[in-house]
Amino acid sequence: MKKWVQSDDGSYTAYSPEYDEHYHSTKDGALNESLKKHIEPAFMLHKGKDHLRIIDICFGLAFNTLLTLYYRDTYCPDTTIEIYSPELDGELVASLVEFPYPDIFEPYRNIITDITTLGGYEDERTQITVDIIDARMAMRELEGEWDVCYQDAFSPQTNPLLWTKEYFGDISRLMGGDSVVTTYSTALATRLALYENGFNVYLNRGEGYRNATIASRRELIEYEKVDMEHKITCNPEAKSLRDKSLGL
Repeated sequence: MKKWVQSDDGSYTAYSPEYDEHYHSTKDGALNESLKKHIEPAFMLHKGKDHLRIIDICFGLAFNTLLTLYYRDTYCPDTTIEIYSPELDGELVASLVEFPYPDIFEPYRNIITDITTLGGYEDERTQITVDIIDARMAMRELEGEWDVCYQDAFSPQTNPLLWTKEYFGDISRLMGGDSVVTTYSTALATRLALYENGFNVYLNRGEGYRNATIASRRELIEYEKVDMEHKITCNPEAKSLRDKSLGL
């Protein structure tokens, strides 16, 4: 059983002894981090779209998925949502019926129950699939074109397999021309891996949360573009993570 930990915005996250990390930034706050680094950018950059297909890496405590539903229901009620989320820790998913979620998630308790018992949820506006599977394998097997990828795995330092150039190549295959990847990581190695897979890289920053990254093949006027060629010139020894260097 993971240890529940209260973060600075009052919402709870959990500590993983396996990775020696919390599932969210305790400083930014679990709810606030999910909102500012993933959900708000995803919806803003797909404004007016009536159907969104979202990959949520990894399901974890379900904040990204649940907050996606809350944001949709609050601001875009006519939008239908499809979410696919791989998660390696089946025991964690099963435990979420007991998790102390923020009050705004209370309307979605039935969805959590269905996910923990059935592996997913579906109604006329929503389809959620949670696979207990390694995310690398899941991304190799997944098909179709997706609008958003919430890249929210444990950090490159502790879980490098989900941050390599080859991994982002699998993500790139699933992303269309106007799709976006959102992540909390601002590491140069992460940005290089995205850039080497044909993504433009952007800085996501604002009040009340630490800087984050957004990537897309299209030009995003809403965010400050990172000059990756300049970064490479200034950091000639910098490299993206590679499967080969990790023994794969």
